[in-house]
Amino acid sequence: MRCTAKLAAVFLGASVLALAGTVRAADSNSIPAGTILPVSLNTTLSSAKAKPGQVITARVMQDVPLADGRTIHTGASVIGRITSVTPASNGSPAMLSLRFETLKVAHQKISILTNLRAVAGFMSVEEAQIPNTGPDRGTPESAWTTTQIGGDSVYRGGGPVAGALGRVGEPVYGGVLDQLNANPDGGCRGAVDANGTPQALWVFSSNACGVYTLPHLKVVHSGRTNPTGEITLESSEGQIEVHAGAGILLRVNSAATPSGA
Repeated sequence: MRCTAKLAAVFLGASVLALAGTVRAADSNSIPAGTILPVSLNTTLSSAKAKPGQVITARVMQDVPLADGRTIHTGASVIGRITSVTPASNGSPAMLSLRFETLKVAHQKISILTNLRAVAGFMSVEEAQIPNTGPDRGTPESAWTTTQIGGDSVYRGGGPVAGALGRVGEPVYGGVLDQLNANPDGGCRGAVDANGTPQALWVFSSNACGVYTLPHLKVVHSGRTNPTGEITLESSEGQIEVHAGAGILLRVNSAATPSGA
């Protein structure tokens, strides 16, 4: 019996050490503050149908290089939930609040806290991925010139990404890598938390900020301030309907601790 008890204690100690090692390794995988996550919604956001607690998901659409040299690869999942819903009724505006809280990379889940920089309807996302002129449609995609959501031009045949202030970045497979620019009119900042790494912006411009091609929708709380991480949308006319396929730029508020595998 004593031998069995000793053996159990050894196994328990080994398990605790192994778990501690896992947590320490996971802690090193937190996402640097200021990182942009370009995602496409998998879940339609509807003030007429959504319920508090409903799980929502989105897909990372471009490899995201991190300031410490790591990469979040295309296809990683961002998982969140609806926190409150108010359908439009008797002239009162529809409102919907949500939080994105988890980044799932392979079999690991990493806790995140994000705010919303820009959101665009799926038609804008589609248009940003087709060439500007008819003749370009007969050339390889790698040579197309396209226009980002927000107005930047992407010269994929060896040229730059150009905005109102000149060169802002470069095209890469699946999107662009740009220096993030402030948009004072929209209330969006440039680089934050000393994170000046070129950001993966997918189909968005370097100064993209706010709502694009989603009529009557506005962002009344981006999640930058208290309640931190909570994003609130409002529709001034009718219900909120942000369909699956919409594009979103999330920004990581702060380095977060992974929640485990």
